[in-house]
Amino acid sequence: MAQEQHEPREPRDQHDQRTGHHGHHPTHGHGHGTDIDWAEMAHHLESQAELFTPLYERALAWLGKEVTEPGLIVDVGSGPGVVSCLFAEMFPGARVVAADGSEPLLGWARERAGRLGYADRFGTLLGELPGSLQELDYPADLMWAGRSLHHLGDQRAALAAFAERLAPGGTLAIMEGGLPPRFLPRDLGFGRPGIEARLDALETEWFARMRAELPDAVAETEDWAALLTSAGLKHARSRSFLLDLPAPAPDRARAYVAASLGRMRDTVGEDLDAEDRATLDRLLDPRDEASVHRRPDVFVLAAHTVHTAVRPQ
Repeated sequence: MAQEQHEPREPRDQHDQRTGHHGHHPTHGHGHGTDIDWAEMAHHLESQAELFTPLYERALAWLGKEVTEPGLIVDVGSGPGVVSCLFAEMFPGARVVAADGSEPLLGWARERAGRLGYADRFGTLLGELPGSLQELDYPADLMWAGRSLHHLGDQRAALAAFAERLAPGGTLAIMEGGLPPRFLPRDLGFGRPGIEARLDALETEWFARMRAELPDAVAETEDWAALLTSAGLKHARSRSFLLDLPAPAPDRARAYVAASLGRMRDTVGEDLDAEDRATLDRLLDPRDEASVHRRPDVFVLAAHTVHTAVRPQ
């Protein structure tokens, strides 16, 4: 199995570690830049993954019908380890390895695994992905990349590298795509209706810039079944999973909504017109009765898609 921790082959600035995380809604940059400080994001990533746990549990239960008694599960781009630990819970006979390029995030993962009682069958792998997967002592029976693949420049090559580290009959599961989350009604009672749709459009442009600026970036048609097949895998399948937290949202969902909108304001706010910026500022002002901290109609609705394929025996 993987050792408890591998050191990276060479030091690199934390801002250049683009090796994946759990969570999406690509609002992780600051200003118009697309560099991501994963250590700074740790609390937000953990809180978001915890909020999305019902969605992940349904996805993992579906995988559990496809994969029986895996010996080794590798979480690629594990972030702070929330989903890694869900795998440890769902598959009590498996060893789980959280692989990421950020040591601070892996520290969060190890602490979480220890707190939940999984430390004896939980390891971490530190290094640039996908190359660091070569350091696994054994091939994986199940490899999961939860919204982390899009942070690797050459996604086709990364999928081939993932497939290479699967055991014969092993399953690769990637969570990519789905629908943008929704938090608010279309008409807020102030400002121009439809602000979330306009934010989506700006974030799509931000995401394209982020992808283009990655090392070795390759533009790729996002036909995941075809990409998985090109990696030598068979039986490609896809299924989407819903998170539905209706209004009035609980406090932790409100905190997630506020954090997400705040990051949108930091990332794409300069591209909004004055009216939309004013609307977003009201939504983020906890003193305002119309803010997401107070209004009764805040909800969280999101859909994530999982794509799977199997390495031939």
